[in-house]
Amino acid sequence: MINFSCDFPNDLINDYRSHLLLEKSLSKHSVAAYMDDVSKLLSHLETIGKQPEDVVLEDLQELLITLHEMGIHPRSQARIISGIKSFYRYLELENRIKKNPTELLESPKIGLKLPEFLTLDEINAMIAAIDLSLPEGQRNKAILETLYSCGLRVSELIGLRFSDLYLDEGFIKVHGKGNKERLVPISQTAVKEIQWYLLDRNHIAIKKGFDDYLFLSRRGTSLSRIMIFHLIKEYAEAAGIRKNVSPHTFRHSFATHLLEGGANLRAIQAMLGHEKITTTEIYTHLDRDFLRSEILMYHPRNQKSH
Repeated sequence: MINFSCDFPNDLINDYRSHLLLEKSLSKHSVAAYMDDVSKLLSHLETIGKQPEDVVLEDLQELLITLHEMGIHPRSQARIISGIKSFYRYLELENRIKKNPTELLESPKIGLKLPEFLTLDEINAMIAAIDLSLPEGQRNKAILETLYSCGLRVSELIGLRFSDLYLDEGFIKVHGKGNKERLVPISQTAVKEIQWYLLDRNHIAIKKGFDDYLFLSRRGTSLSRIMIFHLIKEYAEAAGIRKNVSPHTFRHSFATHLLEGGANLRAIQAMLGHEKITTTEIYTHLDRDFLRSEILMYHPRNQKSH
């Protein structure tokens, strides 16, 4: 429990704690961490004689300076700022403030840790670990090849539909974040595995409403995100890979292998559907033929074996 002077509205703090527990469904440990961040904010406000609703950006920047002078590690500073931002998002949600003072508040630079990626040998080992004698074997092989060949997010993979496939042209249409669509080149290896999978798919009793989904469960419904996570963990373990492997690992491997092979960075970003390159200027310099030539030239799945 946080105890402050009577100048601070305890009901506000208690309401926020209830919000974290009940509406955000956070664990008691996480709630305690968030409340500790708020306690640091309120301690600072007590010294400058302000209420949470009266705070401006400069007050928070002053708090950051204080944390720095106290020798608090940048990563810990960033965690505190994240908690304070959460608190002010709550105040905004509850209409207790008209303007959020944390909108322009920048966290200290702590350096980015690049996510792990798989080598080509590791990806091949995972695919080789798939038991093709099982009913879902070929489907899973097509899934892994599609993830790797197209750099898809897991949500994009499970949302793929027949109407999104342009296999003769070597493209798939992907529905990304914010319902934004993009065309992504697909390797002939992935196309071949999808075509083999379609032979098995024809024997599935498909439930109503799922006819257009490409990848289906044995019950004839679309796959869930957690199912993809589980099967990738399973094959990573079977291949003896000790890295923390997830669907995103395949996405990052896709981009890393293309970049290491010499592909154009903007082409990779476009294929990944990153927000930062969705500008008119960039799209005027990129077209479908260029994207396809980049993936055909630099993706390992398109390299001829010697």
